[in-house]
Formats: sequence, C-alpha cells, structure tokens
Amino acid sequence: MPASTRHHRALAVFVHCLGILAAVPALPAAAPEAAATPRPPAATPQSTAATPQPTATVTRPPVAMAARVTEPTPPSAPPAMAPPSRAPASAPPQPVTVAVATESSPAPRYRIQVRNVSNSTLDTTVRQELPPGSTTTAISGGGWSTPANGSATEVTWRLRLPAHSTTTLGTALAATAPGQPLTAPTCAFTSDGSRPYDCATATWQAAVAPAAEVTEAPGWRRYPVLLAGLAILLLISAALVWVWRRRRGRRVTAAALATDGGAEDGRGTIYPRPAAPSPVRRRRTPPVWMLVGAAVVVLAGVVGTAGWTATRQVAAIDTQKQPTSGAWMGTGVTGSLGVPLRESAFEFTVYRMTCGAPGSAGKADGGGPAPAKGRRCEATVGVRNVTGDHQPWHSELQRAYLPGGRWVSTDESATRSANLGRDVFADPMAAGTRMVLPLVFTIDGRDPPQQLELRSGVFSAGVRVQMP
Repeated sequence: MPASTRHHRALAVFVHCLGILAAVPALPAAAPEAAATPRPPAATPQSTAATPQPTATVTRPPVAMAARVTEPTPPSAPPAMAPPSRAPASAPPQPVTVAVATESSPAPRYRIQVRNVSNSTLDTTVRQELPPGSTTTAISGGGWSTPANGSATEVTWRLRLPAHSTTTLGTALAATAPGQPLTAPTCAFTSDGSRPYDCATATWQAAVAPAAEVTEAPGWRRYPVLLAGLAILLLISAALVWVWRRRRGRRVTAAALATDGGAEDGRGTIYPRPAAPSPVRRRRTPPVWMLVGAAVVVLAGVVGTAGWTATRQVAAIDTQKQPTSGAWMGTGVTGSLGVPLRESAFEFTVYRMTCGAPGSAGKADGGGPAPAKGRRCEATVGVRNVTGDHQPWHSELQRAYLPGGRWVSTDESATRSANLGRDVFADPMAAGTRMVLPLVFTIDGRDPPQQLELRSGVFSAGVRVQMP
C-alpha cells in the first residue's frame, strides 16, 4: 500500500474517533430521562414481590425525580411581542348633536336642529356666530342676539332638552349684496357654556338668476377665422407682387433686345453678334432708416413683453400670506370662520373664537405663569381625519398669529384644562373620526389674533383661518 494512502486512512480514523469522543458526554445526560420515562411499566412485579419489595419501589421515584430536577433545562425564549404602540384616539359620542341648514329665500335664513340622544334631560347653551356686519330680523325659540368680538354678532339660546328629543331653531338676517355667501357656524355647549358638545355650519347663497343665453358669433366674426383670412390675403398679395415684377422684367428685357437687335437698315441678321458686356446692376437694398426703425420696433416689443410678464408675476405674489415653515405636502388653503378647510390629512373648521380680558390669564394645571397683561383666547375647532389611517398631530404646530407677524403656539396646560384634563394631542386620531374641541392660546396685549394656522404635520401646508 502506498504511503500516501496509509496516511489518509490514518487521518480519517483519527477524525472519526474524535467525533465519537465528542458525542459520548451527551449520552449520560439523556440516560436519566430515558430511565425515568419507562419507570411506571416496571412497577408490575410489585404485586408478586414480598413485603420488603414496596420499600424499594417507594424509594425509586424520588431518585428519578431528583435526577429530573437536577437536570438543567435551557431557558425558554421570550414570546415574540410587537412593541406597544399608541392606540388611535376616537372622540366619545356626545349626548347632544347639532345640524344646520339654509333655506331657499331672498334673505339669509338658517334652520338649526339640536338633538338630545341621551337618556336624561340636559341643559345646553346654543350659540350661533353671524357674519360680520349682518343684522338679525327674526329669531325663534326664545333666543337673543348680542355683539361679539369686533363687528360680529352672536345669537344665544338656553335650552332644556328632554331625553331623545329634537328642538328646531331659526334665524333670519337682513338682505345683503347679491352673490355674497354668508356662513353662520353654530355650537351646542354645556349649561355653563364652557365645553362644546357638537358644532355644525352652513353657508347661505342667494339664488343665482338664470344667465341670458349667449348666441355664438357668426363664423366670419371669430378671431381665428379673421386671422386666417388676413394671412391668406397677405399671401395672395405677395404672390401678385411677385408675378407683376416677373412680367415687368420680361417686358423690359424684350424691349432692350428689340432696340439693340436691328441692323443699320432696320432689319435683323442671322449671324450672331459679338457678346457685349452687360452693365453691372447694383442690387437694391432697403434704406438705413427703415432697418433702424424695424430694429427699434422689435426691441421695444421684446422689452414690453418681458416687462408685462414680470409685472403679472410680481402682482400675483400674496404679500399677506404667512410662511408655512417649509410645507412640502399639499397646497395652503385660506378661509374664514365656519368654513371647512382641508389639507393633506385633516379637515379643520374653526367655529368660534373668544378672548378674555387683558390680565385674566392665570396659572392652569401646573403650567407656567402667564404674562402680566396676558389673556387666553379659546378657539372651538372641529378636526376630521380624512385619510384611511390614524394620524398624529402636535400642539406646537397649531399657531395663532398676532398683529405684526408674531405668533404663539397652543397652551398645552390650558388646553388640557379646557378639555377636562384630557390631552387631545397624546394619541393619534383614528381614520374617519371627527372631534370638536377647544384650543387655548395665551397671548399678550389687547389685540386678538388675526389668523389661526392649523396643520397635521411639519411638512403639511396646513390651513389658515382669518378671524373677523
């Protein structure tokens, strides 16, 4: 046998032996378990043995149990659990609901339905915000109108709603300018008027008179037809001028040949004449003043078109628009009080805005002290998640803009206090849900906020609501 073959076989035997030695220590560990499992069938000879035999059978199970207890068992793997996530927030059902509709009438009229869906009698306060400058002509249901912030007017009812009942209210306003829409949001509050149950809004628009039928102009009076006719006329004129010049050149050539072609006796000859050099004719060029004038007209047209385009683009810039902090999703929307405004994830509706007296802001729920002349402004806002997934939103992104461009974010402690200790920003909103809640802003000075900016995220364009 060759030496190389003997070496290979010896090496294979050595490796095989190492594998056997590595597997031997694992065999005794399994022996107690294997011996412990068949113990119960081995107890059959116990009945035929003598009296000393039970003592042996009694002592054996503890030994087996001891072997089983002393055998170390590997720790079990922890259960696979997903990290806990915040459950989406859904507003609890409110006992009072509000619905507002307009009537088809020459003057603005609103019909309000307040419904108690609970099993008990409730006292509620209903407030309707009227557009600035409008006056009421009729109020049903025992309501009264009071001046609100600025030039706006507020209609108030105090109602006692029986269980599962519906109360219908109505307001009528004085006639306004034709074509001007009027929005009147309405909210139902608790008996003290501090917390909203539900809000709704409606926009009245005057009936549009049927427009007079506009007859189409005849074909020959339309601009495309006129331009096409003008172009054809110019082409025909240019063709006629070309034909006339060509014929005129032929006549001049024929006359020249007739004048120089005769012999001395007035008759022609069949012999060719020696070629005579023709005089060099100077090519006609347009005068300088015409070239300069055309260049000036073209330059003036280019400069005028560029200036007109730049003026239109500059005039289209909205200088009153507030910055959106790098909004990358959607387009910013601006509206007034009571108008639903939609952005990328939420639909916001601001129903009401009230501010306390200067210096009335105090410490709320452990928050920091307010400015010396500070006051709190509370906005009643409706938020609807228009996406198919739960969406978070943050208090720092809800802002109130003051005169001069200054702004303040939501006062979290005061907002939590106005919502009875509930943090409305803690949990995301569930898909398709709607909440009506108060947002509180702490401001300084006498001037109320001029604009509210609400958004769902940092990269959302958000909406802006102009305050009356």
